[in-house]
Amino acid sequence: MPMTTAQLLAGANTQLETYAKGDPVDQINHDKPLMKWFVDNSIPSIFSNGIFNEKVRISNDSNYQNYTGDDQVTYNRKDTVRKAPYQHYEAHDGFALNETELANNGIVMTDDSNATPTEAEVTQIVNILKENYATLKLGFQENWDLEIHQDGSQSALAVPGLDLIVATDPTTGVVGGIDAATSLYWRNNVSLAINTGTAGLLISEMEAMFRACTQYGGMAPDYYVCGSKFYDAYRDAAGLTINRQLIIDGKSGTNVDGSVTGVYFKGKPVVWDPTFDALDAKLGAITYPWAKRLYMLQSKSLKLRPFKGRWMISRKPSRIYDRYTHYFGTTADYGITCNKRNSMAVLSIA
Repeated sequence: MPMTTAQLLAGANTQLETYAKGDPVDQINHDKPLMKWFVDNSIPSIFSNGIFNEKVRISNDSNYQNYTGDDQVTYNRKDTVRKAPYQHYEAHDGFALNETELANNGIVMTDDSNATPTEAEVTQIVNILKENYATLKLGFQENWDLEIHQDGSQSALAVPGLDLIVATDPTTGVVGGIDAATSLYWRNNVSLAINTGTAGLLISEMEAMFRACTQYGGMAPDYYVCGSKFYDAYRDAAGLTINRQLIIDGKSGTNVDGSVTGVYFKGKPVVWDPTFDALDAKLGAITYPWAKRLYMLQSKSLKLRPFKGRWMISRKPSRIYDRYTHYFGTTADYGITCNKRNSMAVLSIA
């Protein structure tokens, strides 16, 4: 028996509850640690009139004076806070199934509300939807992850991400409505083209950047994420390649393990993000390759703000009257905000 549109959508709702045998072996998707960090530390927010305002303290506006005896003193009205407005951005991904390809897979669609699908049709639609939904999720994550790394210049509709907020040139550009060229407090810390051939220099620069991040407000970075070349350079500089000789079960001879289980700085892991390397492949030659970068980030300073009620929504638009095609999608609405750029840093090796 054929299947109705309502039954097709019911299959879309329940397809994750059925597991097909022989799932494809993934060859293309990799870990996304920066994306995970953003999501884990996100705060659902409302963008009233399209804006979320971060409050930024720009000075103490002190009226400190020395005086003696009957000397006159003065009082001022403090003006210490500025609003940093951030917009929200929308993203979509989706797939379509037309009735011809459904029929080719043994699924016949009908407008007869009394139709009852066969067991084979139910199984087949679940299998088709399972793979389509799996790649919908993975594809959305892949492209959204690339977007939040970049500065937003790739599209007028793209969110200004990490590369703008923690910039390799923090002396220029407007972030959250504040011009870094004229607002010295609104600059992240940088140390670029570090010569790894000079013994101890890389770790010295990392120490200097850590101190710079904590200088104002004492907010120490709590997340370190980098590309593969920086990771290897830091591992070598830290002297973490240790040979271990292990005697197994009392047998003669030894096993040698030259690997490390983790690389750390200030007691926190230094995380390799494969997307850094993927960006180099995507963007081509740039002044400071992503694979050579390390970011020192602060979870209280940099926030993903999913728009309440509009984050990762499953969509099933109605079929258009003149096309026998069925649509399925996902949309997300969100912003990325920062209230303290000088608590973070970007470093790059030569």
